[in-house]
Amino acid sequence: MRGTLLNTATVAVGSTIGALAGNQIPDSYKELVLSGLGLVTIGLGVKLFLQSKNVLIVAAAISLGGMLGMAIGIQGGIESFADWAKGALGGEGRFAEGLVTASVLFCIGPTTILGCLQDGLEKKIELLALKSTLDLFAAMFLAASMGWGVLLSAAVVLVFQGALTLAAKPLRPLAQDQDLLAEVSGTGGIMMIAIGLSLLEIKKLPTADFLPAISLAPVMVVVGRTLFHAKSRQETSQKE
Repeated sequence: MRGTLLNTATVAVGSTIGALAGNQIPDSYKELVLSGLGLVTIGLGVKLFLQSKNVLIVAAAISLGGMLGMAIGIQGGIESFADWAKGALGGEGRFAEGLVTASVLFCIGPTTILGCLQDGLEKKIELLALKSTLDLFAAMFLAASMGWGVLLSAAVVLVFQGALTLAAKPLRPLAQDQDLLAEVSGTGGIMMIAIGLSLLEIKKLPTADFLPAISLAPVMVVVGRTLFHAKSRQETSQKE
């Protein structure tokens, strides 16, 4: 858990610095920073998406995951919590958007998964230490533009990455299976593109509703692989 605790701390520190400094930054500069982050996020998303070996799996995971997330009400639930926290803590500006954007941005991607597995299995934190450094600056810039909502994403990081770390042993095959990891990366890449589009205000998307897609992608790989092997065995038996 050391890596997750470090990551949580860096997000909290970066968010605090950014939110405090944001009051001194003109709105035009804040918008410029968000635009830059949006472009970088889209670029990283495209890079992750290109790691996918089967676009159909990514498309199915995103579609089904999005519908599942909408049915559960993930985005709405997070926004309701953010609105409550905004009133309780006296937050201002794009509080809910900051929480949702930062939470999704910090919790998806192969570095998160591999880093948590490394922390849980090997007690090493190199990957999460690298992620923590990147998240420190990302949280700083996001909070400068979106306010204190980004700080609450530290709690999301703690819960999500903590759960992955504690579940490291049963999740070990995910880190060792390149096909599974490729589709998880591809699916996460699409979600990062969605975040980038929202940051650029091109299209506001319920990004959090797509979170179940991260879990569905590896399941679909396993199901597809099983069906393929079953079909191969059937064809072999017919030839015999």
